[in-house]
Amino acid sequence: MASLPVHLPTLQNWSCHNCGGCCRQHAITITPEEKSRIEGQNWTPADGIPASQPLFVEEGSWLQGQQIRLSHQADGACVFLNEQGLCRIHAKFGESAKPLACRIYPYAFHPLEKQLTVSLRFSCPSVAANRGKSLTSQKQDLRQLAQLVVPESYHGAPPPLLKPQTRLNWEDTVHIVESLDRTLSDAETPVAVKLTRALFWLELIAQSKFTKIQGERLEELLELLLDASQVEVPDLKVIPPAPTRMGMTQFRLLTGLYARKDTASSIDTSLQGRWRQLKHAIRLARGTGMLPALHTGLLEIPFSALDQVRCELTAASEEMLTRYFRVKIQGMHFCGAAYYHVPVIEGFQALTLTYPVVRWISRWLAASASRISVTHEDILTALTIVDHQHAYNPALGQWPARRRVRNFVANGDLQKLIARI
Repeated sequence: MASLPVHLPTLQNWSCHNCGGCCRQHAITITPEEKSRIEGQNWTPADGIPASQPLFVEEGSWLQGQQIRLSHQADGACVFLNEQGLCRIHAKFGESAKPLACRIYPYAFHPLEKQLTVSLRFSCPSVAANRGKSLTSQKQDLRQLAQLVVPESYHGAPPPLLKPQTRLNWEDTVHIVESLDRTLSDAETPVAVKLTRALFWLELIAQSKFTKIQGERLEELLELLLDASQVEVPDLKVIPPAPTRMGMTQFRLLTGLYARKDTASSIDTSLQGRWRQLKHAIRLARGTGMLPALHTGLLEIPFSALDQVRCELTAASEEMLTRYFRVKIQGMHFCGAAYYHVPVIEGFQALTLTYPVVRWISRWLAASASRISVTHEDILTALTIVDHQHAYNPALGQWPARRRVRNFVANGDLQKLIARI
């Protein structure tokens, strides 16, 4: 297949810093060909892998389809992660010998008409911290990775829906996505204000009919709407009313979904494990008493402890969160094939929900450490927890989760959560 053009986010750096986090928190699904290749590498106890340690786990059924994944050690680490936090396959045979899923992370490739657009997963702390080489300097390497990801038959893809039953052409879809990025690009405006402005004008787009609003007319409309959003949402000095009671219940349940430690070694599918999950959900829905311990650093503490923690974002946190949203927007990592095939508008609304979720989890982290103020490190850790799930936890793409987003929008709770959490 001829090399496809690759569209890169212009504001992001990344290089691997060998923290080993990705080898502990992800289940790596491999192909039968990769399994055969790894078996042919003849791993023995002399390589640091005990004879009793299986290399693979086969899951699923004949009806549902079977998957093969790399197994995990007792402490949750990938079977091939060594004591120094490095990959044994990489060390012995080179990067090209690793499974493709390992080689790609934390990159994500998504279709953009006749090219590919690149996003990153902020579950990697080095991505969140913007550490390493600029992506633009890695364009050739990314193009080679894209060649491995994209099937030979790929010759472009249709644009995602804008809203149910409405699909624009790629050019007009890109105009709307670029307008979202422009709204988020103002470095002097707080993230919460920028998100609220984007939601404001996107809701007006949702109400429009596109039989005649195309091309230049759409561009003119977008210019007017972006200007109007700055007038209608100048700031958030006037705090809106609290979210509805049902909205807060649904928000706590959503936050619990993001905060769960869902890795191959931690998921308990037994009856006891499912009962534990149900009890956690009941606690979160109630919103009183004790929070359930769901993740490293998120301890079992009183719900009331979160109210005592201040969450004032530093300049570093504002920059990181702005970069997060812009990378997801520029990489088309919030709609269509990259996000459960949902339309652009619904996908962006779901993406904005990560902002109050990150803030709520950062309070939980601070309170768990007996601190009364959130630090930048709390925000960074919360973001890595949240983005581990966003677009990758199947539950977020199922009907109950999508209905929850629509309810937040219909009840006016989405903007209230952004402003008040």
